[in-house]
Amino acid sequence: MTNMATEASKIIEFKDVGVPRRLSPEASRMAALEAARGLLLEAGPQAVTLKAVAGQIGRTHANLLHHFGSASGLQRALAAYMGENICSKVAEAVTQMRGGVMTPDELADLIFDQFDREGAGALASWMLLSGNEDALDPIVEAIHKLVDEIAEDGHADTSLHELTLEMVLMALGDALLGGPLSAALGLPREAGRQIAGRKLAAAFNEMQAQLKHST
Repeated sequence: MTNMATEASKIIEFKDVGVPRRLSPEASRMAALEAARGLLLEAGPQAVTLKAVAGQIGRTHANLLHHFGSASGLQRALAAYMGENICSKVAEAVTQMRGGVMTPDELADLIFDQFDREGAGALASWMLLSGNEDALDPIVEAIHKLVDEIAEDGHADTSLHELTLEMVLMALGDALLGGPLSAALGLPREAGRQIAGRKLAAAFNEMQAQLKHST
């Protein structure tokens, strides 16, 4: 799976003195997506506007319209960018867990961290409040593709689909309400991650047992 963050890492910092401001269309688009992600994490969904993103990367509102067509187009592209970032890291971590390099608890931590650090919860809330739920489709599609790639039986692996649904819902819920809800219930802040880790461990052990039984 191609990691869109790789391209973003090549983006030039426009505030550096003497740095040329000419970028390829793709580099300019990636710079805009990284700026939009930064605004989302730092100031919330309401701060992510075409004008604000353009100002962050030294471009005009018209430049952003050329790349994304509209504010909703920017939202959808941002969702695709974030979904790609999250899924590429999760796919690598799943491979490590299968190889014994990472534990289920560590995988759960990584999943929760990715949804939190990428601002997926904030993005989901933004889409729902703005009535642009379809903009979340790229994240859903990226997760679907990831599951099919890592499943032993491809798309037919229903158990992995169910586990993925559970993990994603838990990670999103934790990003949105994990702090106040765990406090209200008298639980530690990391309780959601711990529950997810136990569920992943149980599911992984069951999958391993089934593989041994079938061989």
